[in-house]
Amino acid sequence: MLSTFVSLAALSACNNSESNNKKSEDMNTHQHANHDSAYVCPMHPEVTGNKGDKCPKCGMALTPVNNQKSQFDVKVAADPQNVETGKPTNLSIAVTEHGKNVPLEVVHEMKMHLLVVNEELTWFDHIHPEEQADGSYKVSETFPAAGKYLLFIDYKPTGGEADVNMQKIEVKGTEAIQTTDLKAKFVSTVDGFTVTLLNGEDFKTNRNQGLQFSVEKNSKKLAEKDMQNYLGATAHIVMISKADKDFLHIHPVSKENFPIYAETLIKKAGLYRVWVQFKIDNVLHTADFTITVSEGEKSAEDHSLHAHKH
Repeated sequence: MLSTFVSLAALSACNNSESNNKKSEDMNTHQHANHDSAYVCPMHPEVTGNKGDKCPKCGMALTPVNNQKSQFDVKVAADPQNVETGKPTNLSIAVTEHGKNVPLEVVHEMKMHLLVVNEELTWFDHIHPEEQADGSYKVSETFPAAGKYLLFIDYKPTGGEADVNMQKIEVKGTEAIQTTDLKAKFVSTVDGFTVTLLNGEDFKTNRNQGLQFSVEKNSKKLAEKDMQNYLGATAHIVMISKADKDFLHIHPVSKENFPIYAETLIKKAGLYRVWVQFKIDNVLHTADFTITVSEGEKSAEDHSLHAHKH
């Protein structure tokens, strides 16, 4: 059976490559801040200003801060209702306002991104529901094992602010034979590529920080130019906390010496799972990591920031 989670905290940050700054007006972010100023940069929440101002770091127009709860409802239906392992399940998703489906904007080449993970955070999928004639969205998913799964629905209503809605689905069938004891993992080998999170031991809350990745194949280090465009970015990075399922969706910025580099602000300490998706030679690869974020000291600037809750 499918049930909606009651308004859980979900963080999501989007950073776009400097090489795509000309397209930045079409990009969005899901990490927002509460400032005394009425306008904030969607890419860099520490940058505030007035209506009409642009961010000096990325050139994006500052957007108004909205502290109100999302006015949109997200409804998900599964067909069949009794979801079983190994069998395709059709998911229908509708973003509604006053009972009517609302139009969505294209963000990173898609109107809706659906991130699916099991509750243990050992399985991950990133898929894209297709728009239907009535304004709803549909996609098929096959769940590998029995248990609870989380659906993070990433969307942006036309003229509105980006949001992430989390739902939960129960899958019946064969239980997975696996351990749920997650340990630190900074090196991931996938499809012959070795992807390393170089600063995996240096994550703290309450500070802007980088995620530094190296990518190697056959002892050759790859550069950013070797990364193929994937959904309007060099790569896509998702972070989800084990305890509260806080969610961050991050996109890289250009950085010399790193083929994949991103910046973000993590608000809660704890264990996080990280997935990095990148495309080379028209093949999509997904590398996974496990990190522990420790509590960092709060600065005066940090006290003015808080994560936008969904």
